[in-house]
Amino acid sequence: MIEDKNQPRTSLSELGEFGLIDHLTKNFKINHNSTIKGVGDDGAILNFSNRQIVVTTDLLVEGVHFDLSYMPLKHLGYKAVMVNLSDVYAMNGAATQITVSIAVSNRFPLEALEELYEGIFAACEAYNVDLIGGDTTSSTKGLLISITAIGEVEKGKAVYRNTAKQNDLLVVSGDLGGAYLGLQVLEREKQVFEVNPNSQPDLTDYTYLIERQLKPEARKDIVKLLKELEVKPTAMIDISDGLSSEILHICKQSKVGCNLYEEKIPLDQQVISTCEEFDLNSTTVALSGGEDYELLFTISPNDFPKIKGNPHLTVIGHITEESEGVNLVTRANQKVALTAQGWNALNKN
Repeated sequence: MIEDKNQPRTSLSELGEFGLIDHLTKNFKINHNSTIKGVGDDGAILNFSNRQIVVTTDLLVEGVHFDLSYMPLKHLGYKAVMVNLSDVYAMNGAATQITVSIAVSNRFPLEALEELYEGIFAACEAYNVDLIGGDTTSSTKGLLISITAIGEVEKGKAVYRNTAKQNDLLVVSGDLGGAYLGLQVLEREKQVFEVNPNSQPDLTDYTYLIERQLKPEARKDIVKLLKELEVKPTAMIDISDGLSSEILHICKQSKVGCNLYEEKIPLDQQVISTCEEFDLNSTTVALSGGEDYELLFTISPNDFPKIKGNPHLTVIGHITEESEGVNLVTRANQKVALTAQGWNALNKN
């Protein structure tokens, strides 16, 4: 985290834990009828009547999931919320509440946490989500953020990973690989800065890629679109660890195989040109990059006419018998077994 020596620094110990929580959450408002009691008591009270509840949680650790030398705290707060909302949408749910817990070392003043919570607030506003609680504590290892997202889904409308069927079409939203390349650009500029702190990077050619890395958007709009098109996916997952990993999750849990067609994988032009610049294979980047937070799902072939030609959705393959395996069909029409080479949260490297 690059510090501005002229910025005021208020020690967190001046406020204490409850004073800090009150200060950071004072601008958050309650928007959902399901939120009966939010921040300010021993626990939150929620009432979802006859709907089913979706609950998901993620832990982000400084030095493992983010680098504050190029990740602004406001962007980090926003992204931390998106990571969790994306999982709710992957269940075909509507996100309604979050809790936020943080552990911070004494190098973070109050002003830094205000910036972090500005991003959390912006995400809650943009996605109509209530902040209903959490925890704060001290850390000896920098910054840790744990967010739990809560959502609702109509009975019978939840979509799981283990329900893909033979002959289903494999569909993805948006385009892939941008977040990984944004990270590569930022890492390169970090190395340049370490050698020459006076260097001023020109990142105008990489705007889309950097935004995909620093400020991703969860695909709430795709859940809404599918509902409008009257398409219920047969299986769904969000792309956090990489396309190949997510396809393998669906296939393993559904006990099916898959053919993924290389030529169908959607790539932004900036991804293609930056792969050429970095001497990277664009297919490998799309398969293994991760952090795109797009939705990957399967649909019945009968629903194909409903999504055909939609600019937000791309059919990239189809589901086969389990015995056929999970394959990438290359542009040369060769079958290559897919392997999970994306993000592994337990890999120290």
